[in-house]
Amino acid sequence: MAQISQSRRLRRTPFSDGVEAAGVKGYTVYNHMLLPTVFRSVEEDYHHLKSAVQLWDVSCERQVELRGPDAARLMQMLTPRDLRGMLPGQCFYVPIVDETGGMLNDPVAVKLAEDRWWISIADSDLLYWVKGIAQGYRLDVLVDEPDVSPLAVQGPKSDDLMARVFGDGVRDIRFFRFGWFRFQGRDMAVARSGYSKQGGFEIYVEGGETAMDLWNALMEAGRDLDVHAGCPNLIERIEGGLLSYGNDMTDDNTPHECGLGRFCNTHTAIGCIGRDALLRVATEGPVKQIRALEISGGPVPGCDRLWPVRAGGKLVGHVSSAAWSPDFNTNVAIGMVRMTHWDAGTEVEIHSPDGARTAVVREKFWI
Repeated sequence: MAQISQSRRLRRTPFSDGVEAAGVKGYTVYNHMLLPTVFRSVEEDYHHLKSAVQLWDVSCERQVELRGPDAARLMQMLTPRDLRGMLPGQCFYVPIVDETGGMLNDPVAVKLAEDRWWISIADSDLLYWVKGIAQGYRLDVLVDEPDVSPLAVQGPKSDDLMARVFGDGVRDIRFFRFGWFRFQGRDMAVARSGYSKQGGFEIYVEGGETAMDLWNALMEAGRDLDVHAGCPNLIERIEGGLLSYGNDMTDDNTPHECGLGRFCNTHTAIGCIGRDALLRVATEGPVKQIRALEISGGPVPGCDRLWPVRAGGKLVGHVSSAAWSPDFNTNVAIGMVRMTHWDAGTEVEIHSPDGARTAVVREKFWI
């Protein structure tokens, strides 16, 4: 298999030494950085994630920082979610849309203060869109990418591991909230969040000086907890219905098509750039939407392109992510399906690289 050639355009992370020592077997490129994709095997990593605790180098979740008097105004211009009630210390999942209502990103907004925010982004060059909006509207705000590298601690034993390094106070952090905790004399924002359904935390490490010390401290403290290096797991994220920007949705999709309508307060999110377009969508309703699909047969091949979904010979959607689930003994998938065929129990035909298979639309995801 061809290898990725290293260059300064493809950035290592402050945790790369630890990732390599842990035996990483595969990477993808995410926000111009290395993101591990497998250590032992996708299936072994999957079982371990569900039973123990893992450290994930997710430095590729780059931050877009908004700082200044107009920071809150700019943040509201970017998303149809009403942020007026958001307090410092909270994290909100926020669809970011353009003027047509198309999805540009689905990050987590971290409110550090009234005049300081981080946007923890998925894979896209959102920084330039935000800079353009700030300059175009002449807002009094600094928009930049700070030197912040998140490290995720995920799995059912994550509370125990984090408490050993940061103290029992981390146990009190509520879901999608964060607090400040000290490590080697530095304050770090620690949030109860992460890209899995197994529970855990994300540590926002500013600067790289203490990164490997933190990695090593967590690894040492978690030996008896069976801590391993890990990464976002394809199987587990599909089971949980965790969408991947660029895979399951793009700027051709609205939040309503992606099942994210509950995060769109279009009547009250005054100032959102895509508000007028989304008001029309909310009134008319989407004609296609993300659905969970169960695909028959043995394990499906890797889904590196869209697979057509057909019914009666007509194209009614596509599958964007799919994998064999060992726990549920079936192929789990995420697809965009037209309203004529999106009801639970509807049978459709999936055209994967190894041929046609039957599939059933599910009412909900598996976990």
